[in-house]
Order: sequence, then structure tokens, then C-alpha cells
Amino acid sequence: MKQAKVKCVRYWPDDTEVYGDIKVTLIETEPLAEYVIRTFTVQKKGYHEIREIRQFHFTSWPDHGVPCYATGLLGFVRQVKFLNPPEAGPIVVHCSAGAGRTGCFIAIDIMLDMAENEGVVDIFNCVRELRSQRVNLVQTEEQYVFVHDAILEACLCGNTAIPVCEFRSIYYNISRLDPQTNSSQIKDEFQRAMEFTLL
Repeated sequence: MKQAKVKCVRYWPDDTEVYGDIKVTLIETEPLAEYVIRTFTVQKKGYHEIREIRQFHFTSWPDHGVPCYATGLLGFVRQVKFLNPPEAGPIVVHCSAGAGRTGCFIAIDIMLDMAENEGVVDIFNCVRELRSQRVNLVQTEEQYVFVHDAILEACLCGNTAIPVCEFRSIYYNISRLDPQTNSSQIKDEFQRAMEFTLL
């Protein structure tokens, strides 16, 4: 009987754990549809300072291949960026090998910024540069295509997430017909969704 290969080990506690002289305490777990957000406090023995760390754990990426749709990962990337304070240090990104999925996340993050700030994207050169710094970032052709699909979806559809508390008023506004065009924002959005699914 073949032994299952252990790719990575869970490194966070369910409650409180001491690792050497570092105490890590889980204070909140927020499970969402495609990812989990965990909040920890970290304190070094002998010091009064307590730091808070957030872990974003994307759970909808299959062990082999890529997600069927980019929507969940795009929402995940946007949420990570939104909840990361401007004064915070760099974000640590990793998957089991630290290559394929990690590279996809980083490439999508960079391309979303590039699209917003410069109005262009350059996925090829982004991935080439990433791979010059860490071998196999964006590991497979399927992942490379997925990065393109994700950026295409982001550019065509934008960020369509609506906070629940604002849904009623936003829905009312996007449903209103423009008398000049006899269309509404919701109709236009549906047309974009139809065109996207035909690509």
C-alpha cells in the first residue's frame, strides 16, 4: 500500500500554542464560501507588545488543476488587498510547494494593480520576471491560461461584489431604466456576463 505524500503541515493552532519563545493565539475564524480568514495574536516571551496577524486561506483551489471559475479567487485577492493596512509589511504568499498557486496569486495581484494604474497588462513579462526570482511560479500552462482568464474577467466585469447592507439601494439604482437608451445597468451587466460566457 502506497503512503500518501505529506505536502505541507498545518502551522497554526486551534487555540493557543507556543513555538519556541513565540506564543500564537487564534482569536477569530471567519469561514466564507471559498476561503477562511483567521486572526491571531503573536507575542514574544519577555515582551509586552502583542501583534495581530491575519491569515487568508483560499480553500477552493483543487489539489490538481485550477478553479473552474476565476470569480472566487478574484474576490479573494481583492479582500486580501482591502484588509491589509497600508502601513503593514509585505504579505507572505504560499501554497504547499510555494510555486504554482502562489505564482498565480501574485501574478493576478500585480496585473490587477497594473490594469488599474496603467490601463494595460503584461502577463507574459510579469510571469517571466516572477520566474526569474522563484523557479516555477505559475507552474503549468493551465495555470498560465487561468491567470489570463482571471484578468480578462476582472477587466470585463470589474468588481461586482455588493455589501449586503447596501444591496437594496444598489439594486434599485442599477435596475432603473435610462429613458434615452431604454436600458439599465443591470441589463448591461447581464449582457457583459453573456459575452464573457461565450468567449
